[in-house]
Amino acid sequence: MVLSQIQFQTLQMKQNDKKIIILLFLFMVFIFVLHYYVVIRTKEDMYMSKNNIKLGIAGLTAAATGAALFTAKKVSDKKKEEEKKVTSDYRNTERGKYEKNSKGIYYTNGNYEAFARPEKPAGVDNKNAYIVGSGLAALAAACFLVRDGQMPGKNIHILEAMDIAGGACDGIYDPTRGYVMRGGREMENHFECLWDLFRSIPSLEIEGASVLDEYYWLNKHDPNYSLCRATINQGKDAHTDGKFDLSTKGAMEIAKLFMTPDEDLYDKTIEDVFDEEVFDSTFWMYWRSMFAFENWHSALEMKLYFQRFIHHISGLPDFSALKFTRYNQYESLILPMQKYLEAHGVDFQFNTEVTNVEFEVVQDKKIAKTIECKVNGTETGIVLTENDLVFVTNGSCTEGTIYGDQDHAPNGDAEVRTSGCWSLWKNIAKQDPSFGHPEKFCSDISKTNWESATVTTLDDKIIPYITNICKRDPRSGKTVTGGIVTCRDSSWLMSWTINRQGQFKNQDPNKVCVWVYGLFTDVDGDYIKKPMRECTGKEITEEWLYHLGVPTDQIEELATNSARCVPTMMPYITAFFMPRTKGDRPDVIPDGCVNFAFLGQFADTPRDTVFTTEYSVRTAMEAVYGLLGVDRGVPEVWGSVYDVRELLDSSVKLMDGKSPLEIDFGPLNVFKKPILKTIKGTVIEKLLKDHDIIKSDMKY
Repeated sequence: MVLSQIQFQTLQMKQNDKKIIILLFLFMVFIFVLHYYVVIRTKEDMYMSKNNIKLGIAGLTAAATGAALFTAKKVSDKKKEEEKKVTSDYRNTERGKYEKNSKGIYYTNGNYEAFARPEKPAGVDNKNAYIVGSGLAALAAACFLVRDGQMPGKNIHILEAMDIAGGACDGIYDPTRGYVMRGGREMENHFECLWDLFRSIPSLEIEGASVLDEYYWLNKHDPNYSLCRATINQGKDAHTDGKFDLSTKGAMEIAKLFMTPDEDLYDKTIEDVFDEEVFDSTFWMYWRSMFAFENWHSALEMKLYFQRFIHHISGLPDFSALKFTRYNQYESLILPMQKYLEAHGVDFQFNTEVTNVEFEVVQDKKIAKTIECKVNGTETGIVLTENDLVFVTNGSCTEGTIYGDQDHAPNGDAEVRTSGCWSLWKNIAKQDPSFGHPEKFCSDISKTNWESATVTTLDDKIIPYITNICKRDPRSGKTVTGGIVTCRDSSWLMSWTINRQGQFKNQDPNKVCVWVYGLFTDVDGDYIKKPMRECTGKEITEEWLYHLGVPTDQIEELATNSARCVPTMMPYITAFFMPRTKGDRPDVIPDGCVNFAFLGQFADTPRDTVFTTEYSVRTAMEAVYGLLGVDRGVPEVWGSVYDVRELLDSSVKLMDGKSPLEIDFGPLNVFKKPILKTIKGTVIEKLLKDHDIIKSDMKY
């Protein structure tokens, strides 16, 4: 009754000075109810049961009333007390808007800060920096020290356990095995920190251009999109046809997750918030195959992903949202950074495994005092002062990678490459709770592993089967699959992709490098009746050929003579997706740290999502700016989650073109036309029409 009284009283108001208030209020109710109505309930009723799909009249009344009173109801007594502490008079001002936070940084957006060069920090010439690891985050930190911190290159020391830089961003030719890529990098136009960095890194391909220039031109000339997202029944197009196939209930489960506070998702799994309405949908097939999410992974990270990439919902089915480099991630991203740093005199120390960083805690100050390491197996140490800055990559998704080959599975006596990242983090974490809890991420490899493989074709015999699916020439040098092709009925949930060939600069032009991965490594295959983790490279190729549609009587011969395959088992590849709570990941700069910061996928930074190149570079930027005192804003995570246009678009796209106005809201249906009549002729009506909430054939 409360809602109906408000509606009909406001509709009768004629005064001009009240008209705009009415419009804004009704628009708030409209958006609130139609887009998120199932979420505005008490916490105890946050996750509705499978059978309780319809809202009761009491729930509808509470939801509508809550549209006006939602904030007041949600504020806890504790928060109210905190707000009372601020008693100064209100006044309009932007003074202090960009003051640095407790970590020594501030966030900003727009091109004013993006185009500006910071002043040289005081005392930087007398400082040294020790960076542990040489993956993307570590190299980015070194680049920011050089470019924005203006630190002399000779004062920057990169300590790497391996004999090559790059970390997880690899791409090598192994003479004994063949081409090896453990993974690939999907990127988009709103990786703010990544592109801020690569605008300054010279291209190795185009003289006078930056890596960003090269990448920008490439993706303008050869835009990415897929012509076949999934197959079924041995290479037949699954005809997902750009649809998500979500039921109304499934879409509302996603909407509820989207609106749930972070703290309510601590240590919860995706299974805790979704049921078969989501898991049986094409949406979930897209999502988990693209991002490698499993049902038991973090609901919090799932929510952050959805919020982070809400502006790309429409590009999810065909990968038109994605952009790729010309070559593999090592040659296109890592090598240009390494060359840039070497040109500035940065000191690379390979075969140097850091085993611990020892701290001195004085009152509220944490000071890194010693780096313990092994250089070519010999134990040594580096004594530090407060002028020595230490940046540590804690944890690694590719730590302990096991390499197989054409005739050997990645197990048993297979080669294992390790850099000690997890043991290093454990040793550091023992010294203070603010350094995180690595055991939350690396204690159950049955939930954090999957396996990838690089298949290289040796002749023309497999090419027609590839072309039949991707509908492009894989040897053209242009986009081929446009992202992964998922074998929807694969028991391994196998996906495969072919990026622009050659993927390696020195690759034989007649060969094609294919990246294959399986999300479920512990179940028997559909053609090879054994788990993926027990398969040789040849057997993985056979399973892949089966799902390409190769006749079964030709599979063994093609796998033996027409391809070479290098499998790689990665025990911790999705460790960062494990359910977590606040404090499990340490802050980039832990509280009280004077000369120490964490880098990479297991350091905590607000709103961004792991398993992206952007996350690595963002943590590096925050670490350098905070410890060195660089006076320039860190670009905030792209704010599409706060853009009503993106929210309206996503609500329609997620429902495969269905407007929220076409959903049956039971008793609330009676208010659709009055609301629409009230906004007729306003900018609100235009906004809703522009984003297909109000369709041309709707009458009101």
